[in-house]
Amino acid sequence: MLIYTSVCFVYLFLFMKTQTKKTSLFALLPFAFFIVSFLAFGILTNNFYLIPSPIAVIIGIVAAICIYKGSIDSKMDTFIKGCGDSKIVTMCIIYLLAGAFAVVTKYIGGVDAIVNFGLQYFDLRFLPLGVFLIASFLSTASGTSVGSIVALGPIVMGFSDVTPELLPLLAGALLGGAMFGDNLSMISDTSIAATQSLNCDIKDKFKVNLYIALPAAVVTSIILFVIGLNSDPIQSTLTLTEVNYWTIIPYLLVIVLAVVGLNVFATLFVGIVVSGIIGFILGSFTWIEYCIEIYSGFLSMIDIFLLSLLTGGLAAMVEKEGGIQFLVSKIKSLIKTPKSAQLGIGVITTFINSAIANNTVSIVVAGPIVKEITDEYAIDNRKSATIMDIFACIVQGLLPYGAQILLLLSYEGTNLSYSQIFFSSFYLYVLLLFTLLSIYLKPLDRFITRRLN
Repeated sequence: MLIYTSVCFVYLFLFMKTQTKKTSLFALLPFAFFIVSFLAFGILTNNFYLIPSPIAVIIGIVAAICIYKGSIDSKMDTFIKGCGDSKIVTMCIIYLLAGAFAVVTKYIGGVDAIVNFGLQYFDLRFLPLGVFLIASFLSTASGTSVGSIVALGPIVMGFSDVTPELLPLLAGALLGGAMFGDNLSMISDTSIAATQSLNCDIKDKFKVNLYIALPAAVVTSIILFVIGLNSDPIQSTLTLTEVNYWTIIPYLLVIVLAVVGLNVFATLFVGIVVSGIIGFILGSFTWIEYCIEIYSGFLSMIDIFLLSLLTGGLAAMVEKEGGIQFLVSKIKSLIKTPKSAQLGIGVITTFINSAIANNTVSIVVAGPIVKEITDEYAIDNRKSATIMDIFACIVQGLLPYGAQILLLLSYEGTNLSYSQIFFSSFYLYVLLLFTLLSIYLKPLDRFITRRLN
């Protein structure tokens, strides 16, 4: 898979070289330095998450400063203006608040409560269905697929002794549910990046996304339910702790406030405050510990914060030199209609995500290109943001060197293989099908548009 991805990028690079002037290709070199550096670090270390992604961006920035003509003052001025773009700053602040909310709610026991609540009420025959639903809710509430897999993984993989025959299904259900929320959640970094790149509201993107992801989740649930019906009864000695329902309230509150249209800053702030109040009542922490956990949440987002900030500056430099416009013109030559433009958005995101194995990074990198295509073909910004986010999450969920798959394969004693997870991840394939239908099936496209307007 890695070799295939590398070949694809080499082909894309050679294609551009044969189709354009040297100066146009020259403008894209800093982006190439960024992507190739990220890819090279992953290959050399056999771990795409060992080297922080902001370091790869800095390599691209240094390359731009060295390669582009003009004074250093002029180039730095362009870079700083790109970093200070209102969309970039907004994105970064939302990241900080989302991180604080996730850490505080986890600290008071919200994650444990959700996990134990779900697993207590499912017949083990329907455990894959239960895992999918729990992971879907948890990832939607917390906005992170990796966090959901980390929270649920030990419990789910703990069934390897009791239900070894169901383990591939459990892993696939966990992965699918985790990616459901990663793609849909209004506090997910991918949703934040996609909506800020396309200049649309998160709540509007959520609605478009819901009309695609929810039917896919329902179909997946039916598939897992039917599989459970045809399974033999299973006995388990699993011991679960008592559920404290108060700790689930902040998650539900944030989802409801976001759906009704409250500003995302206010929504997250209210969630953090309510989590703190519940934590104080339950004796989970003191005032000082509460403040420390909020700051820990900020720190948990430092990588994506710096990545977005630095990439914004790099993109501004590349755009000024005509690099973005050149890339868009080449992609447009392959696009004939608005429908093919929407598919093109998915393909662009797929290629970038395959190279750098990070769905948020791929959206940040693809954002300026997708925005240009969206404007050119008069595509609804909310639809483009949804397509970009969906394709990034599907690809990320299936990459053998992606964090999600690597986590699932890291549990000892499970004897899981990548192919078992790949073929058991029903949700991702159903989601892809419904996404393509939303592009090419005119009645479905019109239905979504009417619901938004």
